Amino acid sequence: MGVESNRKCGCWAAISRGIGGVCKTSPEATASPSTITRASLVHDAATEVRYLNASNREMNAPQETMLSDKMDNKSTPRDKSGCTLLQFTFQELKSATGNFRPDSILGEGGFGYVFKGWIEENSTTPAKPGTGVTVAVKSLKPDALQGHREWVAEIDFLGQLHHPNLVRLVGYCIEDDQRLLVYEFMPRGSLENHIFRSMSGSFPLPWSNRIKIAIGAAKGLAFLHGGAKPVIYRDFKTSNILLDTEYNAKLSDFGLAKAGPEGDKTHVSTRVVGTYGYAAPEYVMTGHLTSKSDVYSFGVVLLEILTGRRSIDKKRAHGEQNLVAWARPFLGDNRRLLHLVDPHLELNYSVKGVQKVGQIANHCLNRDSKTRPSMDEVVKNLMPLQDLNDLAYNSFRSRSSQRTPPPQSKSTR
Repeated sequence: MGVESNRKCGCWAAISRGIGGVCKTSPEATASPSTITRASLVHDAATEVRYLNASNREMNAPQETMLSDKMDNKSTPRDKSGCTLLQFTFQELKSATGNFRPDSILGEGGFGYVFKGWIEENSTTPAKPGTGVTVAVKSLKPDALQGHREWVAEIDFLGQLHHPNLVRLVGYCIEDDQRLLVYEFMPRGSLENHIFRSMSGSFPLPWSNRIKIAIGAAKGLAFLHGGAKPVIYRDFKTSNILLDTEYNAKLSDFGLAKAGPEGDKTHVSTRVVGTYGYAAPEYVMTGHLTSKSDVYSFGVVLLEILTGRRSIDKKRAHGEQNLVAWARPFLGDNRRLLHLVDPHLELNYSVKGVQKVGQIANHCLNRDSKTRPSMDEVVKNLMPLQDLNDLAYNSFRSRSSQRTPPPQSKSTR
């Protein structure tokens, strides 16, 4: 296969030749004062709060962020034969984004900046702004050593996995020290922006859209878990759920994804990474990763969708900073549960829907990982909620009219 053919095809073989000698095996990270201690698993509230009621930051210690562990080094691409990705030159992506101009920045993460760009359909040729196909271009910071490993993981997983609820990876660029990824553009941004960063005076995300997004995200996780070679997403949170024009949810950012256990293995042992407030307590404490770790994270996001609150919010009162710890006592009581609903929704939500969402979240957040439902079960339980129309507003009006005494007629003399 010629160089030009490799560039347009994007086979893993071409990628691996490009990164040879760059992504090397590093020694396993050693314990440090900032490393999370892995204690024996205890299923109680005090332990849960201890490990989850922390600042919203990446969990891996600074020393660990640049090092691969033994298990990560053993992981290999799922299927290296598919030729589906486009290989861009750096100049092509520079032109597509208008020289990476600041006003084209869509967001920023630990990986680097994400820029908006335009390319011709099914081609690496740059297009004029507003024409061709809109794409999102993620650029790896040159000094982000962990980012390089995550860059490889993104190609490894998204280059082979295709589903309506996973963001589509269009292609990549590997040129000198440049590492970029090209994705389909998601016009409505992240779920995080719609729930937590709405502009003052704007309409809150409607209940029906929240349910639609929850179902889409659940389907994405169910797909990852249900394959012949299961994948554990490991970083499920609102900022990684992107939305298209119709509010269809797609999972993005597979840099921390991990091949799941196979055969008679019950878990994967790995370093602890992710975001505080979303990670399952047994994973944080032991480093044992299973698909039920993702289920727990889904339960946290479901609570965020229900309440409009962040998983960790240091600005709130002391007893309300950790969303799971604060909400858990309400989840088993249908009457008290209504107090959790995002006040911005006012009474524009389904009462039965809220009760069912609370029930599902409660099961997903079970301290015993073995009793949590599978994501297939979660999807099955969420699907009927799309058709509920018992708005709290109508119920409130009905009760109010029943309590209001009829007007008395004036007596005549």
